[in-house]
Amino acid sequence: MDAAPAQLSTEQEDEPVGAGRRATLHELYARHAGALHSRVWRMLRDREHSEDVVQETLVRAWRNLDRMPPGDEGARRWLLRVARNLAIDHMRARRARPAEVNEAAGWDTVTTDHSDAVIDKVHVQRALRSLSPDHRAVLTEVYLHGRTAQEAAAVLGIPVGTVKSRIFYAVRQLRDKLQPTQANST
Repeated sequence: MDAAPAQLSTEQEDEPVGAGRRATLHELYARHAGALHSRVWRMLRDREHSEDVVQETLVRAWRNLDRMPPGDEGARRWLLRVARNLAIDHMRARRARPAEVNEAAGWDTVTTDHSDAVIDKVHVQRALRSLSPDHRAVLTEVYLHGRTAQEAAAVLGIPVGTVKSRIFYAVRQLRDKLQPTQANST
């Protein structure tokens, strides 16, 4: 027949005030920490938050040692119930507020500034307006409508060689107008 579990004492007569409480808490931790960690981990699936819940459980045990049920099994049930309630509170709180984001998570995010695209578009429109209507028409047929030089020649009613020549000179003019001005560095 097994002996009854040892009664958890809160004070010894020979010890200074509080030393018995510390010993009792250490004993509780030694006997029940594994079960507490296991139960809370299964609920939260997060090591850091599980440790926080177990720590808070032990703080509550410290505050309520005088109300702890007698015997090892009663103390274990009390600790597991408190840990379970704290874990549920933690899960509810996590659902009630936005998820925590690692500080470094935002550093990898690249956001494009559409103002650069707007400025580029304005510069391209100005450069296109500076071209002759014949050069603009050829570029429109080839680049915007996706036609070959031969198809553009048929649509515009000009020879294929003229289309190719106008494309060459129009693109060169655009390149010159759109290149950034280079400061004299010498």
